Amino acid sequence: MQSSNGRPRGGRGGSESAAENHDGFDPAYLETPAAVRYDDPWYDALASGWGESTGAGAGAAVPASAVEAGQAERVDPAADVYLQVQRSAAFQEVRSRYRRFVVPAFIGFFGWYVGYVVTATTAPGLMARPVAGAVNVAMVAGLGQFLTTFLLTWAYARHARLRRDRAALELRWDTQELTRGIRGGAS
Repeated sequence: MQSSNGRPRGGRGGSESAAENHDGFDPAYLETPAAVRYDDPWYDALASGWGESTGAGAGAAVPASAVEAGQAERVDPAADVYLQVQRSAAFQEVRSRYRRFVVPAFIGFFGWYVGYVVTATTAPGLMARPVAGAVNVAMVAGLGQFLTTFLLTWAYARHARLRRDRAALELRWDTQELTRGIRGGAS
């Protein structure tokens, strides 16, 4: 059987990449399970160092001899810097400021949305009540959903700008300085 591009499917005559393989099986993945391959969609992220784990299941981040011996040791000392920053009081303050805004805002907006949907479902007579001319309660409440979405977005951006951005930027700067010191100014 042939695919839409005229080539045989599923490794039966012709090489295909994982994206072109419609059967869901790519024999090339069996050859090197722990290695990062160039046709891997996450290759660019891993090549930049983002998302690499430092534990025993890290594959390329931990040497094979360390995995076999069961003694996975940290390859990147900068990871300690990020853990230190995450445990710092300044980082915890930024996170708590974020949570103090987002949790009540989410509960309020979600309650308003669910209230609108439940009222529209259970009380169609109330929602059909005219407010002015052809405009009824459902239309006003629906437009209110859009209005509160925009207001919540504005309030979030304002809160972030006034209460979190400066502290987060200072944390980022400090983290980069600490990482640069560990790597010898190369980063």
